[in-house]
Amino acid sequence: MLPALMFPMIDPVAVQLGPIAIRWYALAYIAGIMGGWLLARRLAALPPRAATREQVDDAVTWVTLGIILGGRLGYVLFYRPGYYVTAPWEALAVWQGGMSFHGGMLGVILALFWFCRRNRLDPFLFSDRVVSVVPIGLFLGRLANFANGELWGRVTDVPWAMVFPHAGPEPRHPSQLYQAFLEGICLFALLQVLVRIPSIRHRPGMTAGAFLAGYGIARIVGEMFRQPDAHLGFLLAGITMGQLLSLPMLAVGLWLIWRARRRPPIAA
Repeated sequence: MLPALMFPMIDPVAVQLGPIAIRWYALAYIAGIMGGWLLARRLAALPPRAATREQVDDAVTWVTLGIILGGRLGYVLFYRPGYYVTAPWEALAVWQGGMSFHGGMLGVILALFWFCRRNRLDPFLFSDRVVSVVPIGLFLGRLANFANGELWGRVTDVPWAMVFPHAGPEPRHPSQLYQAFLEGICLFALLQVLVRIPSIRHRPGMTAGAFLAGYGIARIVGEMFRQPDAHLGFLLAGITMGQLLSLPMLAVGLWLIWRARRRPPIAA
């Protein structure tokens, strides 16, 4: 046995109200959406104005649906397709757990483009403001993963290695905290700097591209320390499913940045 820290044994249920159990994961979703919504209202008003506060309020409903439906369907299609072929009625049972960020991202993209078309908004300009608040939810979600003792890291001998209750006796990387730092804190700081630079705000799609590329890099790096899903394991050349799904994000993000730089800046 290697020396390791013990998992703090956080109860995954944050609040118990009789038969109703409110989990940290649910609170992370709620707090992430609420915090992102409040900040997005302020950012949308920066010149050039991307939307009114009322339009941001309306968009929250569609973004939330995109997160939940896209995240669940993405998990079903990307991570457990074989299981749900035999039990398709469980595909929408979100209360059983199992969400995919990449699926949620696709759901949000579709919801945003539909919303912008319906409200005659520039989808790239509006998306720049929306994506700059997404790391709030990513940070809280990773902390909830840690509280649940799930999505643990690979076996290691670093001094801060931790023994997780359902991962065997081996000390492992607390990779949830690594990902909270990379996908949450670092990405949030980068996007908040970019969205506050006038010359970048006047090039629609640049901040959205930075988000996609930045998350792709952060996820690829974070997956180097995370134990892959047991039912998937390592894929071709030792990459994980999370890394594989992040490669298109990185490519699209770089394309959006290139596209924004090639086009003339819009007027205020």
